[in-house]
Amino acid sequence: MSDISLVKALVFDVFGTVVDWRTSLIADFTKWSEKRGIKADWTALVDGWRAVYAASMDEVRKHPERGYVILDRLHRQSLEKLVAQFSIRGLNDDDLAYLTTGWHRLKPWPDSVSGLTRLKTKYIISPLSNGNVALLTNMAKHAGLPWDLILSAELFEHYKPDPETYLGSARLLCLSPEQVMMVAAHNHDLKAARKLGLKTAFVARPTEYGPLQKYDFEATGDWDVIAKDFNGIAERMGC
Repeated sequence: MSDISLVKALVFDVFGTVVDWRTSLIADFTKWSEKRGIKADWTALVDGWRAVYAASMDEVRKHPERGYVILDRLHRQSLEKLVAQFSIRGLNDDDLAYLTTGWHRLKPWPDSVSGLTRLKTKYIISPLSNGNVALLTNMAKHAGLPWDLILSAELFEHYKPDPETYLGSARLLCLSPEQVMMVAAHNHDLKAARKLGLKTAFVARPTEYGPLQKYDFEATGDWDVIAKDFNGIAERMGC
């Protein structure tokens, strides 16, 4: 069994791990569009938006000379292309801003707040997300997420899985990598963290992508903690 006795902080992937982005966005946009009288296939737009998420961050990596671009801006750029692609008409700039900040208004999974609250009694807890600081702060207020601080890719000007994000979080907390545990519903995120010496915890979110889910139904690595939800992680961590 892995030694997790040194862990002092848990850092969390957010989209899909802490919050249910897909259901939240589809419900938000459906309700909003009814009031605005705008018709669109919001499920297709949300799925299409998430599908270009990784590629939009890769563009930032490929062109360091352009400088770091925060996720809100990447989301807006992707949205504008998708709106044209899906021929969604009648949207003004305020509407595009509302849709973009939908990522600030995501709802947590049912166990997220209770599990985080338990973990907070013994450990430092923080997001370690590709979301920018404003996005993560607004989301925490909206969803009642009890973070101790906000750690974001924006602080390191590197998106996960770049090493700078994981090692930067430990550095800012004045901890060694093995004193930090990365929590995620995505095996690739944990693989990148473990390679750098962080401890790892996996929780499955098998409905994250709805019917489009293709992987991450279960742990595919020998992670330090594997639990069915955040309360299960809290139990394993002695909270």
